[in-house]
Amino acid sequence: MAQTPTSPKNKEEQRFGGGQHMEKAREATSQAADKARDAVSSASQAASHTADNLAASAGSGMKSLTNPISRNAPREGMMGDASRSVARTLREGGKYLEREALSGMMEDVSTLVRNHPMPAVLIGVALGYLICGAFRD
Repeated sequence: MAQTPTSPKNKEEQRFGGGQHMEKAREATSQAADKARDAVSSASQAASHTADNLAASAGSGMKSLTNPISRNAPREGMMGDASRSVARTLREGGKYLEREALSGMMEDVSTLVRNHPMPAVLIGVALGYLICGAFRD
């Protein structure tokens, strides 16, 4: 009596106890993958929220630096002009960080790179060269 060849799928089902067990294993794997995806998404959102809070805090700190600069800096001459410019830049930068946070800054950078790709690439190359030189020594 000739034996009928069994397909690879049938061999697998025989080896692991039938299709029901395989289906249960697939479901368990799918559920585990969904849980892992949810956990990673939750952690990512928490990290993003924390980074935004840190950026807003940095903005607040930048704004608070303008008071001592304004009080202690010379009022006239080139040093007075420079100190007013530094204070104004810190105040505006602090407001920007508080308002936009890190996520808003990333959107602004993305838009800037999209609108001006060639200067962005040149700036990236220059920064890479400078960083490489800094770590070479």
